[in-house]
Amino acid sequence: MREALNTEFVVTWELVPGRGAFGKAQEDILRAAEEVAGDGRVHALTITDNPGGEPAMAVDYLGMELVRKGVEVIVHFTCKDKNRSQIESQLYALHRAGVHNLLVMSGDYPADSPAGRPKPVFDFDPIHVLRMIGQMNGGYEVPSFGPPEVLAPTRFFAGVAVSPFKKEEGELLGQYYKLRKKVAAGAQFIVTQVGYDARKFHEVLQFVRSAGWNIPLIGNIYVLTYGIARLMYQNQLPGCVVTEKLMEELVRERQGPDKGKGARLLRAAKLYALLKGMGYAGVHIGGHGLKYQDVVYIIEKGEELVPNWPDLVREFDYPQEGGFYYFQRDEGTGLNTCEPTNRHGSLPPKGLDNRFFRLLHHTLFDERGIFYRPMRLFSRVVDGTRLEGPVTWLEHLIKLISNNCQQCGDCALFDLAYFCPMSQCPKNQRNGPCGGSFEGWCEVYPKERRCLYVRAYDRLKAYGEEENMGRYEVPPCNWSLRQTSSWLNFYLGRDHSSKVLDLDEGKL
Repeated sequence: MREALNTEFVVTWELVPGRGAFGKAQEDILRAAEEVAGDGRVHALTITDNPGGEPAMAVDYLGMELVRKGVEVIVHFTCKDKNRSQIESQLYALHRAGVHNLLVMSGDYPADSPAGRPKPVFDFDPIHVLRMIGQMNGGYEVPSFGPPEVLAPTRFFAGVAVSPFKKEEGELLGQYYKLRKKVAAGAQFIVTQVGYDARKFHEVLQFVRSAGWNIPLIGNIYVLTYGIARLMYQNQLPGCVVTEKLMEELVRERQGPDKGKGARLLRAAKLYALLKGMGYAGVHIGGHGLKYQDVVYIIEKGEELVPNWPDLVREFDYPQEGGFYYFQRDEGTGLNTCEPTNRHGSLPPKGLDNRFFRLLHHTLFDERGIFYRPMRLFSRVVDGTRLEGPVTWLEHLIKLISNNCQQCGDCALFDLAYFCPMSQCPKNQRNGPCGGSFEGWCEVYPKERRCLYVRAYDRLKAYGEEENMGRYEVPPCNWSLRQTSSWLNFYLGRDHSSKVLDLDEGKL
């Protein structure tokens, strides 16, 4: 996969495992592997990890089977069901089995089951996983009874996902700020989420190029059946965008004698040609019930259409009503110019709560603040004494009222415009939004809660500081600090915020 992306246009085919060890879905995947092996037109099979939050056959074991059949495999590696120890263990197993290609993602929120909804984990986010993979690829240093042991290097090729198909400014910019962190953490290729807007496909390609990243970008082609499109249109498949205009076309197409199959395969072939013509490094083809001969048709027809790809741009004009674009429209091509959209015409209101938190921060937690040094001295006096309990209780009460504090002890309020990702983001994302939001609303609580990162973006933009959302990587929560005072942990150099600011217990 790594070599192919440097020399040719890559095609991957996404397959979805089902429940059970020997169900039809598993047999279909193994049959697909036999068809793909030795053909050369499909470079790799990609296997999803419990899409929709429903349990299915474990992708690592299925990936191992496919490797034994001589097929290149990309395993979707999600964070929703595993803590950091299990993630490390799973990476060892994948490396031993020869499964090296990973698409690292947050993952869909767990779905309800007959026994009730499972507990989501989200201990690591994709940035943390990428950091671990980078360390393992370089020779992981682990504690031992003597000197630290350096493990044999792995050779994972890890990619990430990004969704340019976001409607609101803060929603879209959150995706791009997080992508910056993913690239800094070691992402080696990028795959887009599902969408059908040519300008958005072009936009993310321009964003990657303007950032100077020499990283392959792979476009997502999902072959839309009417039923799946309906779910996407109703926001029942998080992160996948089907607009009303596209939905109306699918309704007309399904009236045909083939129920719209020819039209949807042709649409996929046209998108293949469009993406290759734009300059994408490859395509990621998926779709419910897709057969190998369908994939071959998309490739062959797509290659036939590539020379005339500019003529296809107008056929993928599916904007979200009132949607924000990072770059200005090029009326000549129907795509984008290189000129960014003006984002500074109007600023969100600053709000009393935002003003209050900023004042509190600058007086108590900023090194130049009037109460900063007294608070550090007070923390030294209080730490480990009977006063520590009342201080911890008072802090928790204040934060419970203002941010529904979960008392993790490793506070991330400074990192997210004084919002708490541990209590107000269902996926506990500390480095940026997941890909599941829709029109600014949270994936898990649509029309009930705004995405936390959209709210944080507005708070920061009110002061012209929205770029701060991507300025540094936030480490995972240190659970050894749980139910302790994050104030004391900050002032005494024990939490991640103090380390970012280069504070330690000996510095006053």
